[in-house]
Amino acid sequence: MGSRQRDAHVRVQRQHEGSPIRYFERSDCGGEGAGVNNGIACSSCAQEALKVSLSSCHPETAAAAEGSYVSPEDVGANRSATPACACNGYVFLVRSLALGARRNDIFPKLRIFVHSPPVSSVPSASSVVQPFFPLYLLLMSTVIIRPGRNISGSFSLPGDKSISHRYAMLAGIAEGTSQLENFSTGADCASTLSCLRSLGVEWERNGTSVVIHGRGAKLHAPSIPLDCGNSGSTMRMLSGILAGQDFSSELIGDESLSRRPMARVITPLQEMGARISSNDGGRPPLRITGGKLRAINYKMPMASAQVKSALLFAGVFADGETRIEEPVRTRDHGELALCAVGARVICDGTQARISGGQKLRGIEAVIPGDISSAAFFLCAAALFPGSQLILTGLGLNPTRSYLLDLLVSMGVRISVTQLEEKHGELVGNVQVEGAQLRGATIRSPQTEMLIDEIPVLAAIAPYTTEGIEIRDARELRIKESDRIASLATNLRAMGARLEEYDDGLKVPGRQQLHGAEIDSFGDHRIAMAFAIAALRASDETTVNGADAAVISYPGFFEKLDELVQR
Repeated sequence: MGSRQRDAHVRVQRQHEGSPIRYFERSDCGGEGAGVNNGIACSSCAQEALKVSLSSCHPETAAAAEGSYVSPEDVGANRSATPACACNGYVFLVRSLALGARRNDIFPKLRIFVHSPPVSSVPSASSVVQPFFPLYLLLMSTVIIRPGRNISGSFSLPGDKSISHRYAMLAGIAEGTSQLENFSTGADCASTLSCLRSLGVEWERNGTSVVIHGRGAKLHAPSIPLDCGNSGSTMRMLSGILAGQDFSSELIGDESLSRRPMARVITPLQEMGARISSNDGGRPPLRITGGKLRAINYKMPMASAQVKSALLFAGVFADGETRIEEPVRTRDHGELALCAVGARVICDGTQARISGGQKLRGIEAVIPGDISSAAFFLCAAALFPGSQLILTGLGLNPTRSYLLDLLVSMGVRISVTQLEEKHGELVGNVQVEGAQLRGATIRSPQTEMLIDEIPVLAAIAPYTTEGIEIRDARELRIKESDRIASLATNLRAMGARLEEYDDGLKVPGRQQLHGAEIDSFGDHRIAMAFAIAALRASDETTVNGADAAVISYPGFFEKLDELVQR
């Protein structure tokens, strides 16, 4: 770790509050059965990496690890204080080493839920231990951000989360092997990989390279609930595939996901012939009994790219042609991904059609950089006249890149070079120069095109000359947090005047924000949005629950600190 990183302005304090999701890399099993330590490493927020040494899941040899084995009975006694776990109760207490300003400090033991096979199925020395699996850590992080004066640098974003989800799922039901480069580093896409593993899909991961061995149309019945973590994308889109399988399965999620409505995907899948039950209000967990599906003509009552993709995926297993019509056009990654793996999808405006019975084939693909993650850095550069930022290999799908048009209309200078098409997805380099920001009004259909970028746009709105008004965004009320309320609460904490509506916000311009203690509300986009707002505040800002950023961009705070000039 270099001197710049040791002296970083972003400071981390870890508190034992909440239960965010962590995702870690794990090495191959290296000894006779269990008992040989495997390296587990996570690139966490704000210049901190956790390095944990942990043995395999056999209780008799767990003493070889840094932690100690806890029996299922001990777990049961603590159920009320800990999140649900799908690993038959195998829990380790481990020590974590913080590689930060005080890199020799050892944090207290942390309770970790390891999603691993039962003891009876611990692999032998010749087997490969699951290389990427989720852990629940019972702690939160606080990040303190000091104001900046400029943004400068050039880098590539991690792979697009939306595309990574879809490529992985389709690779799982394709014939042959798929090689996916620049796969998303976010926890949500790790949830998708974990669920695929439980469905019998074998894969290996080396950094951002993922190799998936497709099983074809028939997956394996899972022996445990499929844990989607915090990922609504995983739950909704995987439901479409599970609806066409001849077994029953259950999709579960964390506390946040368990509050999110799933009726929008349940209803059309039931029309196709799947049997699905859920909690009151169509909320998770979802219990799906799949089987033979029939094609439908479905007019979606609300715009949702996830639901559209789920129905198209289900259409692969249906008899006849499935037709989907959206109220407004949404991102078309599902359609392009299906075409990439050999399916024929007919698109006409807001309609998409797919015939059942098509065989899918494995692909080799480099996933473009995530433009929704790029939005935070684009807006950071936009805040400072004279900033120079270059983002290489960025996904520029026309259904996702409206943010660039909006920023240009607000006065930001943006140029795109080396534009090319890969599996139907546009990819290019984007150069941004900061400028004095004008205001904007965002309404449908622009709202749907900017649904992931609205948090950071709202967070920087006080610094514009004319302010930003956001309407027709009621969907934000049911994201990882109530994003409208979260934005309003944090903006007011930083001294902003605003009006909050049921479907949006109006934030006047020409305001100077001050530093404050703000909350992520467990929402990755809220955490990152206010890290950007903090760069122009009058003094330092504390972001509580900052490690929510791991959901989409584990290295966000580290990268931000590299780019900020102070």
